[in-house]
Amino acid sequence: MTTAKGEFELTGWDENPYLEVDEKRKLTRASVTQEFRGDVAGAGSVEWLMSYQPDGTARFVGLQRIEGTVGGEQGSVVLETVGDFDGTEAKGTWTVIAGSGTGGLAELRGTGSFTAPHGPKAAYEFEYSLR
Repeated sequence: MTTAKGEFELTGWDENPYLEVDEKRKLTRASVTQEFRGDVAGAGSVEWLMSYQPDGTARFVGLQRIEGTVGGEQGSVVLETVGDFDGTEAKGTWTVIAGSGTGGLAELRGTGSFTAPHGPKAAYEFEYSLR
């Protein structure tokens, strides 16, 4: 396994509730675009479903597609993402969905994590194999 590190920046965020339980509890869907830099480089897009709690925290799950390069190989891949927002910072994990890769990323396997303080930039770390 190889370790990739870098950052991504949010370039678009469109979030809307699809169920409001009460004043503080709600379920939302966010369509988000990103730009990746570092050992993973390229454009990302993700659809997150989020469950907000009365204390302002949230749990999120989603499918994220990255088109670009990993380890010098070009292609695209889909990641399953899961995480939590504590009110000031989001932390999540990624898992490559087997069979989702294209081009030089067709055989990509791996898992990773990211930390995103409130704002547009986040840091990631990704353990992967290309074969």
